[in-house]
Amino acid sequence: MENVTTVDEFLLLGLTSAEELKPVFFVIFLIIYLINLIGNGAILAIVILEPKLHCPMYFFLGNLSCLDICYSSVTLPKVLMNLLSTRRAISFLGCMTQLHFFHFLGSTEAMLLAVMALDRFVAICNPLRYAVAMNPQVCILLAAVAWVTSFFYALMHSVMTARLSFCHAQKLNHFFCDVKPLLELACSSTFLNQWLLSVVTGSISMGAFFLTLLSYFYIIGFLLLKNWSCRILRKALSTCASHFMVVCLFYGPVGFTYIRPASATSMSQDRVVAIIYSAVTPVLNPLIYTLRNKEVLLALKKIFGSKWFKDRQKYH
Repeated sequence: MENVTTVDEFLLLGLTSAEELKPVFFVIFLIIYLINLIGNGAILAIVILEPKLHCPMYFFLGNLSCLDICYSSVTLPKVLMNLLSTRRAISFLGCMTQLHFFHFLGSTEAMLLAVMALDRFVAICNPLRYAVAMNPQVCILLAAVAWVTSFFYALMHSVMTARLSFCHAQKLNHFFCDVKPLLELACSSTFLNQWLLSVVTGSISMGAFFLTLLSYFYIIGFLLLKNWSCRILRKALSTCASHFMVVCLFYGPVGFTYIRPASATSMSQDRVVAIIYSAVTPVLNPLIYTLRNKEVLLALKKIFGSKWFKDRQKYH
Protein backbone atom coordinates (compact mmCIF):
# COMPACT_ATOMS: atom_id res chain seq x y z
CA MET A 1 0.00 0.00 0.00
CA GLU A 2 1.35 3.43 -0.99
CA ASN A 3 2.25 5.93 1.71
CA VAL A 4 -0.27 8.72 2.13
CA THR A 5 0.74 11.94 3.80
CA THR A 6 -0.70 15.34 4.55
CA VAL A 7 0.58 17.38 1.63
CA ASP A 8 1.89 20.86 2.45
CA GLU A 9 3.28 21.66 -0.97
CA PHE A 10 3.87 20.37 -4.49
CA LEU A 11 7.02 20.60 -6.59
CA LEU A 12 6.33 21.86 -10.11
CA LEU A 13 8.62 20.16 -12.62
CA GLY A 14 8.17 23.14 -14.90
CA LEU A 15 8.78 23.60 -18.60
CA THR A 16 12.25 22.08 -18.86
CA SER A 17 14.92 20.39 -16.75
CA ALA A 18 17.74 21.81 -18.90
CA GLU A 19 19.33 24.62 -16.87
CA GLU A 20 20.81 26.34 -19.94
CA LEU A 21 17.33 26.77 -21.47
CA LYS A 22 15.76 28.42 -18.42
CA PRO A 23 17.09 31.97 -19.07
CA VAL A 24 15.82 31.71 -22.66
CA PHE A 25 12.37 30.58 -21.49
CA PHE A 26 12.34 33.34 -18.86
CA VAL A 27 12.96 36.08 -21.46
CA ILE A 28 10.35 34.62 -23.86
CA PHE A 29 7.64 34.30 -21.22
CA LEU A 30 8.43 37.70 -19.72
CA ILE A 31 8.00 39.33 -23.16
CA ILE A 32 4.76 37.39 -23.73
CA TYR A 33 3.39 38.45 -20.36
CA LEU A 34 4.30 42.13 -20.87
CA ILE A 35 2.72 42.17 -24.34
CA ASN A 36 -0.39 40.59 -22.86
CA LEU A 37 -0.63 43.25 -20.12
CA ILE A 38 0.01 46.15 -22.51
CA GLY A 39 -2.20 44.87 -25.36
CA ASN A 40 -5.21 43.86 -23.31
CA GLY A 41 -4.74 46.85 -21.00
CA ALA A 42 -4.85 49.19 -24.01
CA ILE A 43 -8.08 47.63 -25.30
CA LEU A 44 -9.64 47.84 -21.83
CA ALA A 45 -8.61 51.49 -21.58
CA ILE A 46 -10.06 52.54 -24.94
CA VAL A 47 -13.32 50.65 -24.31
CA ILE A 48 -13.71 52.63 -21.07
CA LEU A 49 -12.46 56.01 -22.33
CA GLU A 50 -13.94 56.16 -25.86
CA PRO A 51 -17.70 57.02 -25.79
CA LYS A 52 -18.19 55.64 -29.33
CA LEU A 53 -17.25 52.18 -28.05
CA HIS A 54 -19.86 52.18 -25.29
CA CYS A 55 -21.99 49.50 -26.95
CA PRO A 56 -22.61 45.78 -26.28
CA MET A 57 -19.94 44.45 -28.66
CA TYR A 58 -17.16 46.45 -26.99
CA PHE A 59 -18.55 45.92 -23.49
CA PHE A 60 -17.98 42.19 -23.98
CA LEU A 61 -14.61 42.84 -25.63
CA GLY A 62 -13.59 44.81 -22.53
CA ASN A 63 -14.66 41.88 -20.36
CA LEU A 64 -12.58 39.54 -22.54
CA SER A 65 -9.49 41.77 -22.29
CA CYS A 66 -9.82 42.01 -18.49
CA LEU A 67 -10.24 38.25 -18.35
CA ASP A 68 -7.15 37.61 -20.51
CA ILE A 69 -5.01 39.77 -18.20
CA CYS A 70 -6.22 37.79 -15.18
CA TYR A 71 -5.97 34.44 -17.01
CA SER A 72 -2.26 34.85 -17.79
CA SER A 73 -1.59 36.31 -14.35
CA VAL A 74 -2.77 33.08 -12.74
CA THR A 75 0.10 31.06 -14.24
CA LEU A 76 2.84 33.21 -15.83
CA PRO A 77 4.19 35.08 -12.75
CA LYS A 78 4.70 31.75 -10.98
CA VAL A 79 6.31 30.28 -14.12
CA LEU A 80 8.74 33.23 -14.26
CA MET A 81 9.60 32.84 -10.57
CA ASN A 82 10.22 29.11 -10.97
CA LEU A 83 12.48 29.64 -13.97
CA LEU A 84 14.77 31.72 -11.70
CA SER A 85 14.48 29.41 -8.69
CA THR A 86 16.22 26.13 -7.92
CA ARG A 87 13.29 24.85 -5.84
CA ARG A 88 10.01 25.18 -7.72
CA ALA A 89 7.56 24.61 -4.87
CA ILE A 90 3.96 25.77 -4.52
CA SER A 91 1.98 25.42 -1.30
CA PHE A 92 -1.07 23.17 -1.17
CA LEU A 93 -3.37 26.17 -0.66
CA GLY A 94 -1.60 28.09 -3.43
CA CYS A 95 -1.97 25.10 -5.75
CA MET A 96 -5.72 24.78 -5.11
CA THR A 97 -6.15 28.54 -5.50
CA GLN A 98 -4.29 28.51 -8.83
CA LEU A 99 -6.37 25.54 -10.02
CA HIS A 100 -9.59 27.34 -9.01
CA PHE A 101 -8.83 30.62 -10.78
CA PHE A 102 -7.45 28.89 -13.86
CA HIS A 103 -10.69 26.97 -14.41
CA PHE A 104 -12.82 29.92 -13.29
CA LEU A 105 -11.32 32.27 -15.86
CA GLY A 106 -11.10 29.63 -18.60
CA SER A 107 -14.77 28.74 -18.23
CA THR A 108 -15.73 32.42 -18.17
CA GLU A 109 -13.89 32.95 -21.46
CA ALA A 110 -15.79 30.07 -23.09
CA MET A 111 -19.11 31.55 -21.97
CA LEU A 112 -18.15 35.10 -22.96
CA LEU A 113 -17.22 33.95 -26.47
CA ALA A 114 -20.67 32.36 -26.77
CA VAL A 115 -22.32 35.57 -25.54
CA MET A 116 -20.28 37.62 -28.05
CA ALA A 117 -21.46 35.32 -30.86
CA LEU A 118 -25.06 35.80 -29.69
CA ASP A 119 -24.52 39.57 -29.72
CA ARG A 120 -23.35 39.43 -33.36
CA PHE A 121 -26.32 37.21 -34.25
CA VAL A 122 -28.83 39.74 -32.87
CA ALA A 123 -26.96 42.71 -34.42
CA ILE A 124 -26.89 41.19 -37.92
CA CYS A 125 -30.08 39.12 -38.05
CA ASN A 126 -32.40 41.41 -36.08
CA PRO A 127 -30.89 44.92 -36.21
CA LEU A 128 -34.18 46.74 -35.54
CA ARG A 129 -34.56 45.03 -32.16
CA TYR A 130 -30.86 45.08 -31.31
CA ALA A 131 -30.97 48.14 -29.02
CA VAL A 132 -33.85 46.63 -27.04
CA ALA A 133 -32.66 43.01 -26.99
CA MET A 134 -29.08 43.91 -26.00
CA ASN A 135 -29.74 46.85 -23.68
CA PRO A 136 -27.17 47.64 -20.94
CA GLN A 137 -29.08 45.68 -18.28
CA VAL A 138 -29.17 42.54 -20.46
CA CYS A 139 -25.45 42.86 -21.28
CA ILE A 140 -24.50 43.20 -17.60
CA LEU A 141 -26.75 40.25 -16.73
CA LEU A 142 -25.20 38.02 -19.43
CA ALA A 143 -21.67 38.91 -18.34
CA ALA A 144 -22.56 38.38 -14.67
CA VAL A 145 -24.06 34.94 -15.41
CA ALA A 146 -20.85 33.94 -17.22
CA TRP A 147 -18.59 35.09 -14.35
CA VAL A 148 -20.74 33.73 -11.47
CA THR A 149 -21.53 30.35 -13.10
CA SER A 150 -17.84 29.82 -13.90
CA PHE A 151 -16.82 30.69 -10.34
CA PHE A 152 -18.99 27.94 -8.87
CA TYR A 153 -17.99 25.49 -11.61
CA ALA A 154 -14.30 26.05 -10.74
CA LEU A 155 -15.10 25.81 -7.03
CA MET A 156 -16.44 22.31 -7.67
CA HIS A 157 -13.10 21.22 -9.18
CA SER A 158 -10.94 22.87 -6.50
CA VAL A 159 -12.97 21.44 -3.59
CA MET A 160 -13.16 17.93 -5.08
CA THR A 161 -9.40 17.94 -5.82
CA ALA A 162 -8.51 19.28 -2.34
CA ARG A 163 -10.45 16.39 -0.74
CA LEU A 164 -8.19 13.76 -2.35
CA SER A 165 -5.41 11.94 -0.50
CA PHE A 166 -2.00 12.33 -2.12
CA CYS A 167 0.96 9.94 -2.12
CA HIS A 168 4.43 10.75 -0.85
CA ALA A 169 5.62 11.64 -4.36
CA GLN A 170 4.57 15.28 -4.70
CA LYS A 171 6.29 16.14 -7.98
CA LEU A 172 3.69 17.68 -10.28
CA ASN A 173 4.42 16.98 -13.94
CA HIS A 174 3.34 20.44 -15.12
CA PHE A 175 4.30 24.12 -14.88
CA PHE A 176 1.12 25.06 -12.97
CA CYS A 177 -1.52 23.31 -10.88
CA ASP A 178 -4.22 21.71 -13.02
CA VAL A 179 -6.70 18.92 -12.35
CA LYS A 180 -5.26 16.21 -14.62
CA PRO A 181 -1.65 16.21 -13.30
CA LEU A 182 -2.93 16.42 -9.71
CA LEU A 183 -5.15 13.37 -10.23
CA GLU A 184 -2.04 11.40 -11.23
CA LEU A 185 -0.59 11.99 -7.75
CA ALA A 186 -3.74 10.97 -5.88
CA CYS A 187 -3.80 7.72 -3.88
CA SER A 188 -7.55 7.76 -3.25
CA SER A 189 -10.20 7.05 -5.88
CA THR A 190 -10.36 9.70 -8.59
CA PHE A 191 -13.35 8.25 -10.46
CA LEU A 192 -15.71 11.09 -9.51
CA ASN A 193 -13.05 13.72 -10.31
CA GLN A 194 -12.41 12.15 -13.72
CA TRP A 195 -16.15 12.01 -14.37
CA LEU A 196 -16.60 15.68 -13.43
CA LEU A 197 -13.65 16.66 -15.62
CA SER A 198 -15.00 14.75 -18.64
CA VAL A 199 -18.73 15.33 -18.28
CA VAL A 200 -19.11 18.73 -16.59
CA THR A 201 -16.10 20.42 -18.19
CA GLY A 202 -16.94 18.83 -21.54
CA SER A 203 -20.58 19.92 -21.29
CA ILE A 204 -19.74 23.53 -20.43
CA SER A 205 -17.02 23.94 -23.07
CA MET A 206 -18.83 22.04 -25.81
CA GLY A 207 -22.17 23.66 -24.91
CA ALA A 208 -20.65 27.12 -25.26
CA PHE A 209 -18.86 26.06 -28.46
CA PHE A 210 -22.11 24.66 -29.92
CA LEU A 211 -23.99 27.91 -29.15
CA THR A 212 -21.17 29.88 -30.78
CA LEU A 213 -21.24 27.76 -33.94
CA LEU A 214 -25.06 27.86 -34.02
CA SER A 215 -25.01 31.67 -33.90
CA TYR A 216 -22.58 31.80 -36.82
CA PHE A 217 -24.56 29.20 -38.73
CA TYR A 218 -27.67 31.39 -38.50
CA ILE A 219 -25.68 34.54 -39.34
CA ILE A 220 -24.24 33.02 -42.53
CA GLY A 221 -27.58 31.50 -43.51
CA PHE A 222 -29.36 34.82 -42.94
CA LEU A 223 -26.84 36.77 -45.02
CA LEU A 224 -26.90 34.28 -47.90
CA LEU A 225 -30.71 34.11 -48.03
CA LYS A 226 -30.97 37.90 -48.11
CA ASN A 227 -29.20 37.88 -51.50
CA TRP A 228 -27.18 40.91 -50.56
CA SER A 229 -24.22 42.02 -52.66
CA CYS A 230 -20.77 40.57 -52.07
CA ARG A 231 -19.65 43.93 -50.63
CA ILE A 232 -22.37 43.99 -47.96
CA LEU A 233 -21.86 40.29 -47.24
CA ARG A 234 -18.11 40.80 -46.84
CA LYS A 235 -18.62 43.82 -44.57
CA ALA A 236 -21.07 41.94 -42.34
CA LEU A 237 -18.85 38.87 -42.06
CA SER A 238 -15.75 40.96 -41.35
CA THR A 239 -17.31 42.07 -38.05
CA CYS A 240 -17.46 38.40 -37.02
CA ALA A 241 -14.09 37.30 -38.41
CA SER A 242 -12.00 38.52 -35.46
CA HIS A 243 -14.28 36.86 -32.94
CA PHE A 244 -14.32 33.57 -34.85
CA MET A 245 -10.50 33.52 -35.03
CA VAL A 246 -10.36 33.96 -31.24
CA VAL A 247 -12.91 31.13 -30.82
CA CYS A 248 -10.73 28.77 -32.89
CA LEU A 249 -7.57 29.74 -30.97
CA PHE A 250 -9.33 29.11 -27.65
CA TYR A 251 -11.21 25.88 -28.36
CA GLY A 252 -8.46 24.08 -30.30
CA PRO A 253 -5.98 23.69 -27.40
CA VAL A 254 -8.71 23.39 -24.71
CA GLY A 255 -10.46 20.62 -26.62
CA PHE A 256 -7.17 18.78 -27.09
CA THR A 257 -6.41 18.88 -23.35
CA TYR A 258 -9.76 18.38 -21.62
CA ILE A 259 -12.13 16.69 -24.08
CA ARG A 260 -9.82 13.87 -25.16
CA PRO A 261 -9.39 10.88 -22.81
CA ALA A 262 -6.40 11.06 -20.47
CA SER A 263 -4.68 8.10 -22.16
CA ALA A 264 -4.88 9.70 -25.59
CA THR A 265 -2.16 12.25 -24.92
CA SER A 266 0.99 12.45 -22.81
CA MET A 267 1.63 15.06 -20.15
CA SER A 268 4.47 16.50 -22.25
CA GLN A 269 1.97 17.18 -25.04
CA ASP A 270 -0.43 18.68 -22.50
CA ARG A 271 2.29 21.07 -21.30
CA VAL A 272 2.96 22.32 -24.83
CA VAL A 273 -0.75 22.83 -25.48
CA ALA A 274 -1.18 24.51 -22.08
CA ILE A 275 1.43 27.11 -23.09
CA ILE A 276 -0.76 28.01 -26.07
CA TYR A 277 -4.02 28.59 -24.20
CA SER A 278 -2.51 30.06 -21.02
CA ALA A 279 0.13 32.36 -22.55
CA VAL A 280 -0.03 32.67 -26.35
CA THR A 281 -3.81 32.99 -26.95
CA PRO A 282 -4.31 35.90 -24.47
CA VAL A 283 -1.53 37.77 -26.33
CA LEU A 284 -3.02 37.12 -29.78
CA ASN A 285 -6.55 38.21 -28.81
CA PRO A 286 -5.81 41.98 -28.63
CA LEU A 287 -3.69 41.79 -31.80
CA ILE A 288 -6.52 40.09 -33.72
CA TYR A 289 -9.13 42.59 -32.55
CA THR A 290 -7.00 45.70 -33.15
CA LEU A 291 -5.56 44.69 -36.53
CA ARG A 292 -8.97 43.68 -37.96
CA ASN A 293 -11.18 46.31 -36.33
CA LYS A 294 -11.17 49.85 -37.75
CA GLU A 295 -13.14 51.32 -34.84
CA VAL A 296 -10.64 50.00 -32.30
CA LEU A 297 -7.69 51.25 -34.38
CA LEU A 298 -9.25 54.72 -34.70
CA ALA A 299 -9.94 54.83 -30.96
CA LEU A 300 -6.34 53.82 -30.23
CA LYS A 301 -5.03 56.60 -32.49
CA LYS A 302 -7.45 59.12 -30.98
CA ILE A 303 -6.60 58.38 -27.34
CA PHE A 304 -2.92 57.46 -27.42
CA GLY A 305 -2.10 59.55 -30.50
CA SER A 306 -3.48 62.75 -28.97
CA LYS A 307 -1.68 62.03 -25.69
CA TRP A 308 1.61 61.52 -27.57
CA PHE A 309 1.06 64.79 -29.50
CA LYS A 310 0.37 66.74 -26.27
CA ASP A 311 3.49 65.28 -24.64
CA ARG A 312 5.61 66.38 -27.60
CA GLN A 313 4.18 69.91 -27.41
CA LYS A 314 5.00 70.01 -23.68
CA TYR A 315 8.68 69.18 -24.21
CA HIS A 316 9.26 71.34 -27.32
